Amino acid sequence: MRRMDARLAGRRDGRGAGDMGRQAGGRHRGVLGLLVALMALFAAAAAGAATADEKGRPLKLVALGDSLTAGYQLPAAAAFPAVLERTLRAKGYDVSIANAGVSGDTTTGGLDRLDWSVPEGTDGVILELGANDMLRGTDPEVPRKALDTIVSRLKARGIPVLLAGMRASANLGPDYVAKFDAIYPTLAERYGLVLYPFFLEGVAGEASLALPDRLHPNAKGVEGIVAGILPTVEIFLRRLQGAER
Repeated sequence: MRRMDARLAGRRDGRGAGDMGRQAGGRHRGVLGLLVALMALFAAAAAGAATADEKGRPLKLVALGDSLTAGYQLPAAAAFPAVLERTLRAKGYDVSIANAGVSGDTTTGGLDRLDWSVPEGTDGVILELGANDMLRGTDPEVPRKALDTIVSRLKARGIPVLLAGMRASANLGPDYVAKFDAIYPTLAERYGLVLYPFFLEGVAGEASLALPDRLHPNAKGVEGIVAGILPTVEIFLRRLQGAER
C-alpha cells in the first residue's frame, strides 16, 4: 500500500509539475504576444505621427520670375508672391510662397539661377518668365528652349510647375506674335502643366493699374493679377495636395 501510495503520489507530483510548466509556458507566450502587440502599436503610432507631420506642414511654393514677380518699385508686402500668399491663407490654404523674382531677368537668366532659386523641399513652382525676352525682340526659339529646360529640370527633381504665360506685343508683327504666344500652351501640353495663359490678364493696358512706366503693375495691378490667377493657383494646389506622400 505504501509503495502504491508513493507511486500515486509520484504521478500526481509529475502531473502537477507538467501542469505548472505548461502554465508557465502559456504565461511566457502571453507576455511575448503582448510585447509584440505593443511594439506594433508604437510603430503604427510613430508612422501615423510622421504622416500627420508631413501632411500638416505648409506647402512651399517658389514664384520664379522677373520684375512682375519681384514687385518692381513696390514694397515687398505688395509684390505678387506676398499678396498671393495672403490671399490663399485667407481662404484657408496653409502655404508659403518665396519671391524668386529678379527685375530684368530673361528666361535664360532664370535658367542660369534655377538651382539656387528653387531649393530642396520646394513643393511647386509658379514660373513667370518671358516678358523681357519679348520686349527685346529675342528670337522666340531662345525663350522656348530656356523655359523647356527649366520645366524639364524641375520635373526631374519631382517639382510640379504652374506656367504663367506671356503674350507678345502686336507691334512685333504677326509672325513673331504667333511664334512667341505659342510657347506657353505648347509647353503646358507637352509636360502636362497647369497653365495660366496670360499673367497680366485684365491688367495689361489699364493705366490705373500700372506704374508711370505703363509696363509694371502698381499695388492695385498686383491685386488684379492675383484675383485673375487665383482659381488656377487653387487647381495647382489641389494637384499638389493630391500628390503628397
